[in-house]
Amino acid sequence: MVRIAGINLPDNKRVEVALTYIYGIGRSTSVKILDELKINKDTKSKDLSDKEADALRVRIEKMPIEGDLRRAFSQDIKRLKDIGTYRGIRHKASLPVRGQRTKTNARTKRGKRVTMGSGRKKDQKT
Repeated sequence: MVRIAGINLPDNKRVEVALTYIYGIGRSTSVKILDELKINKDTKSKDLSDKEADALRVRIEKMPIEGDLRRAFSQDIKRLKDIGTYRGIRHKASLPVRGQRTKTNARTKRGKRVTMGSGRKKDQKT
């Protein structure tokens, strides 16, 4: 089992796909890395030689991935909130940030639909 950046890569997957298990590496980035290191994309991750695995490890350590990348994203959002930009206010209010409509849709961000009713209180039986 190959371990890179604190992530165990799945043994039975192709290296091209297995690298995408690391946060911050997508399909195109993994292809670029493998082309740069001249590693066959169709190789299963369990079939990687120690030399190839070490080369991958060294190359990937140069990139911002996993915790560093997550921290950078959260700092960017915190900065927007602190300076009070429109985007920061939308982040604070848990509303869509990029101009999407909110009258309908936006359920992922706003949560479950809440209906209010007529506003009249029902008489309780005594």
